[in-house]
Amino acid sequence: MKGKVYLVGAGPGDPELLTLRAVRVLQEAEVVLYDRLVSPAVLELVPPLAQLHYVGKERGEQERVQGEILALLLAHARSGRKVVRLKGGDPMGYGRGGEEWAFLAREGIAVELVPGVSSALAVPGMAGIPLTLRGVAGGFAVLSGHAQGGG
Repeated sequence: MKGKVYLVGAGPGDPELLTLRAVRVLQEAEVVLYDRLVSPAVLELVPPLAQLHYVGKERGEQERVQGEILALLLAHARSGRKVVRLKGGDPMGYGRGGEEWAFLAREGIAVELVPGVSSALAVPGMAGIPLTLRGVAGGFAVLSGHAQGGG
């Protein structure tokens, strides 16, 4: 029996900014792997009997921890559990959501994406800074300060 993995975006930290789907998936989770950008208030939505695994990464240990994350996702999904990989912001922005999805798909594990509000969009807006403004800025770009291999 195979479980399912949900790649869930925790948004910018406030649980009221989660999608309804994210709240439902968290409330039904049996296992949650969360990163350092997930607020404690969001984790309060997880059932008390669910297993919580902190899998935050520090500089220099990203590859080792990522290997552990993949192993945990696979083991829990193969045991038939409903697994949530909870990431700050959106799982497909800057995180390794795409890599985790591809790995699980190669292993035959069902994956569902539950997008989150990206902090790249939410934080400026919450501070009253529009990302585009007619006559001032017609677009914006989101860039990473990191590259594969620590660069």
